[in-house]
Amino acid sequence: MSKESQQSVIVFAALQLANEQRSAYGLRYNDFTRYRKHCANRTHRLRSTLKMTHGKGRDFKKLPPITTENIKDLHLQLLLLEAERAWAYSQDLSEQALQPNNASNASTLRHSATGRFRRAVHWATQLLSHAQTLHSSNRLSSENLLQVYVYTLILNGRLLRSKDEFEDALAQLGVARGVLDVLSQKAATSRTQALYVLFGDEIGPEIRYCAHEMGRERAYDIDAIVDEVTNSNREQLVPGCDELLKGLDVTTGAEKERKRLSELLWEGQPVPVRNPELVDVLLKVQEAEARLDGEKNEKKSSKKGVAAYDSILLALSDAEEVARKLVEAQQISGSTSSGAALGSGERDIHFVHAYIVYQLLSRRIQRDLLLVSALLTTSSTSGPTKRHQTGKNAKADQVDSRLYPAVVKILDTVLQSLDQMRTLSIVDDSPDLASAVDARISFTKARRCLFLARCYSPVKRYAEALTLIQHANIHIRETLSSLSLSASDPINTTTPTYFSLTSETVNDLEVSLSSDSLIFKRAWFTHNGGAVNDVEGQKFEKPLFFNIALNYVELDMDKLATRAGKQVEQPQAVETAPVHVLAPQPVKQVTKAKVEEARPETPTLEPAAVARGGLSSLLGGWWGRS
Repeated sequence: MSKESQQSVIVFAALQLANEQRSAYGLRYNDFTRYRKHCANRTHRLRSTLKMTHGKGRDFKKLPPITTENIKDLHLQLLLLEAERAWAYSQDLSEQALQPNNASNASTLRHSATGRFRRAVHWATQLLSHAQTLHSSNRLSSENLLQVYVYTLILNGRLLRSKDEFEDALAQLGVARGVLDVLSQKAATSRTQALYVLFGDEIGPEIRYCAHEMGRERAYDIDAIVDEVTNSNREQLVPGCDELLKGLDVTTGAEKERKRLSELLWEGQPVPVRNPELVDVLLKVQEAEARLDGEKNEKKSSKKGVAAYDSILLALSDAEEVARKLVEAQQISGSTSSGAALGSGERDIHFVHAYIVYQLLSRRIQRDLLLVSALLTTSSTSGPTKRHQTGKNAKADQVDSRLYPAVVKILDTVLQSLDQMRTLSIVDDSPDLASAVDARISFTKARRCLFLARCYSPVKRYAEALTLIQHANIHIRETLSSLSLSASDPINTTTPTYFSLTSETVNDLEVSLSSDSLIFKRAWFTHNGGAVNDVEGQKFEKPLFFNIALNYVELDMDKLATRAGKQVEQPQAVETAPVHVLAPQPVKQVTKAKVEEARPETPTLEPAAVARGGLSSLLGGWWGRS
C-alpha cells in the first residue's frame, strides 16, 4: 500500500503553472488574445491526451466521471487552463469595450466579459473541490492545496471588484495576500518565495483600490489592511488554514542551501528579487561566484585565474538579459509589474536591473585588470630603465613590441566599462560612489597614456611620447581631486574589491611617469639633439628596384643632386681638336637596279672596331641587332 500511495501522489503547483503560461504566451505584454488562443489549444491537447473528447460527428460520447481513483495531474491542469482561458477571454472583452470603435455595443461586451469571468470562477471552484478531495486522501500536499485556494480567492475577488462589491472583494483579496505572505516566509526555495511575492504584488493595488472605494482613511497601508482582513476572514474562506500552514513540507539539508539565494545588499539595504526567472539566473551567478572564490583560494596561475571569470560573466550576462526583458515588458504594458505594491522609497525592477549591470561591469573590470597584470608579469623586463636603453645592449633588453599595444587595448575596455558604470542611476544617486568611479576613470586614462607613450618610444617618436606623459600628469591631478571629494571610498570597502585604488598606487604611477619622462628626454637628445623636424640628418633610402633600374637606365646623379638643393661642381672644359663637319650632299634618286649594281661589298671589320664594341656588341646580340 505504501508504494502505491507514493506512486499516486500528485504534485500540482497551480501558481507556478499559471505564472509560466502567462509569462511565455503573451500576458507579459498584456496580450490577452494570444493567451486565450494558447489556452484553447492547450486544453484541446489535454482533452485528447486524457481521451475526454465527446466523439466525432453526431455520435455523442459521454465522458467518464472523474473520481479520486482515476484523477491525474493532467485533469487538474485541464481545469486550471479552462479557468485561465475564460479569465483571459473576459479581460479581452473588457479591453474591447473600452475602445472608441465599440462604444455602441460596450454594454454588451461588458456583460459578456462578466459571464466569462463567472465561468472562470466556476472552473476554479471545480479545481478547488478536486484538490480538497486529493488532500483528504493524502495525495496532494498542503502547499499545493493552499496554492489552489489562493488562485480561487484571487479570481473570485477580482470578479467581485468588477461588480463593485468592494467589501467582499477586499475580504477575498486580503485573505489571499495574507496566505501568500505566510507561504513566502516558509518557502523552501528562493524561486517559490519570489513566486509568492510576485502574486502578492499583483493584487496589492486592487486591495488599495477596494479600501479607497470603501472610504478607509489609511487605504495606502496595504499590510495593515491585510492583517485586519486576514484575522477576521481567513478561517471562513480557507477552512483549516492553520493546520495547512503547519503541515507545509520544508526542504532541509544541502538541497535547501543550494536552492536558497543569498541576500543581495546595496548600501546596507536588501535588493528585492520578485521574479522567479530572475531568481534562477541569480542562483547561477551565486554558484559561479562560489567557484571563483574557491579557485582564488587555491592560488592558481594568472592565466587560469583570468579564464575563471568566464562562467561568472556568462551568468551575469544572462541575468542582465532577463532583467532587461522584465523592464521592457513593464514599459510596454504600462503596468508597474513587481513594483506595484511598493512604496515611493522602495526599489523596483529598474533598480534590480541597474544593480545587475553594475555587478557585470565590476566583474568585467576585475577580469581586465587581472589580464593586464598577467601580461606585465610575464614580460621579461623589470623596469623602464632597461625598457628604453639605447646603445649596443638595447636589443637585448627590449620588450616585445606587441606588449604595450595589447595593454593599451585592454585599458580601453576598462575605460569603456567605467564610463558605462558612471551612467548608471545607482551610481549617480550615490555621491561617494560617483567620485570613486570618476577617480578610477582618470587613473585608468593616466595609465593608458603611460603605456601609449611607451609604444611611441621604440619608433623614435619622442615628442608624441612626452606629450602623452604630460596628459597623464593632468589625469593624475584629476584622480587626486576626485579622491579628495569623499571621505571614504566605497569600492575599496566592498567585497569583492574589483579596482583597488589608494594614494600609494597613485604615487607609484606618478613616479613611473617622471622616470619615463626623463628617459624619453635623454633618448631624444641622444637621437637628434632634441630637434622636432629631423630632415637634414635624415638618411635617404634607395627606392624600390633601384639596383635593377641602374643596369638599364642611365642615372643622372648631378641632376638628382641639383633637385635636392645641393651644389654640383662643374667639370673643367677639356680642349679638343676641331672637328670638320662636311656639308651634307644632296641625295639623288636611283632606281632599284642601279642600287643593286652599285652596292659595295661588305667590308671586313678591323680589330680596333671589335675591341671598341665590348659590352654593347654583346647586348646588341640579345636585342636582335646585327
